[in-house]
Amino acid sequence: MTDSGVAHNVGGSLGVVSAERPTADRLTAVATGVDLPRHARLLSRVHDAVLSGEQPPALPRDVVARSWSRLQAGGVSPDHCADVEPADFSEIEARRTRTALRTVLPELRSTLTQVADDANFIVVIADADGVLLWREGSRGVRKAADALGFTEGARWAEQAVGTNAIGTALIEDAAVQLFSAEHYAPSHHGWSCTGSPVHDPRTGEILGVVDISGSAMSIHPTTVALVRTAVRLAEATLWREHTAQLDKLRGRAAPLLASAGGPALVVDKHGWVAEASGIAAPERVAPPSLDRPLLVPGLGLCVPEPLGDGWLVRRRVDGAAIELELDLGDAPHVTVRGDVNWTRPLSPRHAQILRVLSVAGPAGVDAASLSESLFGDRDHVVAVRAEVSRLRKSLGAVLSTQPYRFAAGVTVRLVG
Repeated sequence: MTDSGVAHNVGGSLGVVSAERPTADRLTAVATGVDLPRHARLLSRVHDAVLSGEQPPALPRDVVARSWSRLQAGGVSPDHCADVEPADFSEIEARRTRTALRTVLPELRSTLTQVADDANFIVVIADADGVLLWREGSRGVRKAADALGFTEGARWAEQAVGTNAIGTALIEDAAVQLFSAEHYAPSHHGWSCTGSPVHDPRTGEILGVVDISGSAMSIHPTTVALVRTAVRLAEATLWREHTAQLDKLRGRAAPLLASAGGPALVVDKHGWVAEASGIAAPERVAPPSLDRPLLVPGLGLCVPEPLGDGWLVRRRVDGAAIELELDLGDAPHVTVRGDVNWTRPLSPRHAQILRVLSVAGPAGVDAASLSESLFGDRDHVVAVRAEVSRLRKSLGAVLSTQPYRFAAGVTVRLVG
């Protein structure tokens, strides 16, 4: 048996090192009561064995094994991870200005900073690129972090500095806690870190990561819960700001909707509906854009109109159809002509899909029939759905689904 009570029955390849140790659950790096120095020694032997292709004395946790595999596949050297180059001051300030996390900084400070200072931790907030924007907490730990390059402006992405709770949390899109030699770089083995991604409640996109870091021997399983609670509070603050912005947009939109002369919506830039008139409005529509039409349930095909920091969405008053000009010559492309004209290049596969749909007419085709047209059999339904999904992201709502067809109000003209 090993120091942790795990039998020596693991192969030497990193590809098979994926099971969880019984000493920790899926999120925490150590269980309560674990002998930390002894466990750190075990992890050091595991780290050295796995990265040298030898049989390790125990299994890394799944999240650690995945990260090490990614780094080895990318040719990242553990020793190279110590080379950290911070961004210059102007870039840091630019990133701080444009991140939505700046508005929740007071919330995060009130939740974490005092606790971290008392418990000999530092609190770090990084953006979606893993660049450290703010760092507060224990003065002694900050000084140690300076020597590591763990400073404001440093990029702590996984491919830059190896397995760490900021970069790995960004890739995993989940809370991550790491202890000692679970870090890829030997220079980080004296540390523990716990990070959790913050999501934009309007879009679901990752805005950044909240991280608590300190010496390896200061780790505690409850740190995961503390960080995740802070993240939930931050996301709740962002959602409150979002609803307040919708309220302001609703107030400005009311007179315009009253004179719109038909069903219409006012939405924000993310597609969230602030107000509606003459229509049972959905909670959200696709994010509007000037360069493509928008298909709205109950309204049909619309061309969004800018409205301050929002959009007015209504059915085309003139009733004219949107024309789609499909050129399938040597350089396939599609041009959509309406209130706004725009052109998109087409891959050979997307050109083939549009040709099939133009022949099918209003009845459209299902995924299996489209598979037969494209591949000669009905067995490529998954590939068909993926290709149509990519095509709809490019063209917008001129394509409808179930079955696949051109949307009502779109006329198609083949050229070339």
